[in-house]
Amino acid sequence: MMVLFASLLLASSTAAADLSAGSVIPSDATATQLVESCRTMIPRDIELKGRLILRNRRGITQAEHDYVLTRADGQTSLVVDGEALTPPAANETASSGSLLGTDVTWSDLTLDYLWWEEFSFDATRESETVHGQLCSVVLIRKGDRLVRVWVDRKTGAMMQAEELKAGKPVRRLWGTRIKKFGDRWAPNVMEVETLGSGHRTKITVEEMK
Repeated sequence: MMVLFASLLLASSTAAADLSAGSVIPSDATATQLVESCRTMIPRDIELKGRLILRNRRGITQAEHDYVLTRADGQTSLVVDGEALTPPAANETASSGSLLGTDVTWSDLTLDYLWWEEFSFDATRESETVHGQLCSVVLIRKGDRLVRVWVDRKTGAMMQAEELKAGKPVRRLWGTRIKKFGDRWAPNVMEVETLGSGHRTKITVEEMK
């Protein structure tokens, strides 16, 4: 597994202000270049601690789990409620690998789909905005798996992602709040929703180092 979820979305809401003097992404950037831009924001070594909070459509908590996500020397490990979890099999779909009955999967926490090798623009979603930021929308494919990613045109950071099945979104990941950890800004609250399920899961980041 390749990456940590917060390290990419951290720039999307904050770096735009810092880079307001001009875009760092060429206006004619290819889909591959946009995905590579997301990859460059990944720290080699980082540790995140927080909670996964499953809630129903009324916002009532159904379950809570502690997690520790560690990336060291290019390898990612995940511990939930004190138990080390193993990555899903290569042929396992993202939606079938939910963690402990939540909406969250291994791919949500590692964003491993950014290392798939087939990219294209989503022509039906050109120049959409997320949290006020103008985005390019990229489709990333591996076999029969497909993920739609919104990339901020100014910062090159990922703003939102959806897993698609039969051309329709089935799960969505996005950030809702940011916080400064030391000298680094990052989302400290994110949401993952299994569309139509009547529930969603909040991912909190309480410690980052």
